[in-house]
Amino acid sequence: MIDPALVSLGAQIVLAASSDENHPPENIIDGNTATFWMSTGMFPQEFIIRFAQSMKIALVTMHCYNVKTLKIEKSISDDATDFEAISEKGKQSHSTDPQCLKANEVCLSKQYCNFHCILFQNLNTQRGIFKQMIFH
Repeated sequence: MIDPALVSLGAQIVLAASSDENHPPENIIDGNTATFWMSTGMFPQEFIIRFAQSMKIALVTMHCYNVKTLKIEKSISDDATDFEAISEKGKQSHSTDPQCLKANEVCLSKQYCNFHCILFQNLNTQRGIFKQMIFH
């Protein structure tokens, strides 16, 4: 398993809908499983990861809490526009148990450099916690 989203490999968060100084969005790509990004919980939250170079990705695994639906999109544009939907996954449970959402419909035949994730929190509007995003 290779995690190309690690900040040490040149990946960066170029957009995040919310930021908490104690749990910034950069925690998603720091490679540390003890850190996390915490959303506000009020509206759908989103972030964009830009890779340092184009690459092929076979599987994306997200470790999170209190996320009802996660939509993943990709883009090959330099300015992070013109996104194409890859996957949308949801959980029926409204518990606070850890969630592991996997998107294995990621296209293998194309290369792309921007990943856009939209998180829809549970109906109770609690904050979503996004621990780690792993690219395989």
